[in-house]
Amino acid sequence: MPGRLALVLAVLGHFFVQLGSQVPEYQVKAVFLLNFTKFIEWPAAAFAAPESPIEICVMGEDPFGKVLDQVLAGEVVQGRRVVAQRIKNLPAPKTCQVLFVAKPEKDVTKGLSALGPGVLTVGEGESFVRGGGAIAFEIENRRVRFRINETVAANAGLVVSSKLLNIARSIERE
Repeated sequence: MPGRLALVLAVLGHFFVQLGSQVPEYQVKAVFLLNFTKFIEWPAAAFAAPESPIEICVMGEDPFGKVLDQVLAGEVVQGRRVVAQRIKNLPAPKTCQVLFVAKPEKDVTKGLSALGPGVLTVGEGESFVRGGGAIAFEIENRRVRFRINETVAANAGLVVSSKLLNIARSIERE
């Protein structure tokens, strides 16, 4: 396991460097979404059944296209398949473990706290974590980075690995 963790962190570091040279932004973000699932512990109540997959939901206009499905193809994390789905509204309980909010509006970020336990909310920009999201992607010097609101994640019943916290651009604690 330690070797696999080092490999994942090396891949993440590689993507920090690659953006702007040849890897499209949302391909990098798709890999991050997958890798976030490897560094988050969900409560059992986040899933409808023990065999339920980890569902990465994209709410709103989908900036990933086919790339998210390609990145997730055949992936298994914590003994669960990882799948993507596209949704138009905030999800029902136990249907999404990762919720990527594309271009959030104020009404959407206000609703994030009502999602209940077990949902890792991911969006874009510093205002997303200030508005109640757990992780926000940011572009810094042509690199995809991310900011974490650890309190929001904890309030959702999620445990964020210290390894993920260590590579975050910044950590918010309310």
